[in-house]
Amino acid sequence: MFSGRRPILTATARAAVSALLATAALPTPAFALSEAENPSVAMVRVVTAKKETVTSDVVLTGDIQAQAQTNVAFRTNGKVAERRVEVGDHVAADQVLAVLEPLVQRANLDNARAALVSAEAQLTQAKVTFERQKQLISGGYTTRPAYDNAEQQLRTAQAAVDSAKAALGTAEEQLSYTELRAGVSGIVMSRTFEVGQVVQSGQAVMVLAQDGPRDAVFNVYEALTAHPPGDKTIQVTLQSDPAVAAKGHVREISPTVDAASGTVRVKVGLEQTPPAMSLGAVVIGRGRFASDEAVVLPWSALYRFDDRPAVWIYEAKTGTVAVRTIEIDRYGFDDIVLRGGVEPGEAVVTAGIQFLRPGQHVALAGQERARDTRRSAAGEDGQ
Repeated sequence: MFSGRRPILTATARAAVSALLATAALPTPAFALSEAENPSVAMVRVVTAKKETVTSDVVLTGDIQAQAQTNVAFRTNGKVAERRVEVGDHVAADQVLAVLEPLVQRANLDNARAALVSAEAQLTQAKVTFERQKQLISGGYTTRPAYDNAEQQLRTAQAAVDSAKAALGTAEEQLSYTELRAGVSGIVMSRTFEVGQVVQSGQAVMVLAQDGPRDAVFNVYEALTAHPPGDKTIQVTLQSDPAVAAKGHVREISPTVDAASGTVRVKVGLEQTPPAMSLGAVVIGRGRFASDEAVVLPWSALYRFDDRPAVWIYEAKTGTVAVRTIEIDRYGFDDIVLRGGVEPGEAVVTAGIQFLRPGQHVALAGQERARDTRRSAAGEDGQ
């Protein structure tokens, strides 16, 4: 039970209470949080934007092709009797690739030979008759019309022999057409006939890649052809073995765009073709384009704002950040090249962008470390 009396404090208790009150009455020191210690201030890193010399390197994938390809065709109609080469075979210029059944051509050749024999026999008879008339007319034993008639028959027989010889040559040539020859040295790329098939004169049945210079052929996007390399020099390496390399120059740019892929075919003529770069080998081409001045930023500075690429700009006077959309010219392996949006000299945030909002106060990580260093140096001087 508590009574209504106040508690009586001893002298010792009164002294303790007085000391506690005196301590509470002392002024409390104010501890100011630094920007780095303030949880409402985000720590960021920035980089000063400046223009750099940018050289665009383009890497493309293509294959090796012959600079010249020949469509091989029979020069006469017929049925294929034999095929002597396959796709991928290397053939010589005078090598027989295929043969047609030569029945009709042989029959025509035999007729031409027989016609020539008959014409030669008639020529021999005409010569004998003419010589006889020549001797008789010199002795006055024949008439002039008989002599003229013999001379005319001789000339007609001579013309018949000449015509038979020409027909024989044509028949021999037609027989030679039953053999398909390459005409040039090269490699068989494709064929479109089989044994037993009837082919027509002039119908292409094989495609031959001619021996000689080679091209590295690339399919590139159309915008790239508008700004080709200054010297049009392309470094070409074999994909399976980068040690195999060659130098080439842009030889031909297709004037049309492929409707299916939307690309343009570019042919790069190789100065010297290594043996390992065979037809159809996959190669990688590298071209260096003309240098240009542009603002280059690291990938870490890139931000997405309103479905557009953007960056955070640091305002040194206010210590705040603001988001700004940018135009990107091209992407590099570890940086981006800007076309516009950031001017040289502006501070761009490169670290800590995921914690930012427009107008937020931020602290620079690099400046905090420099400030701590200065404080430590000042303390050592004071000691």
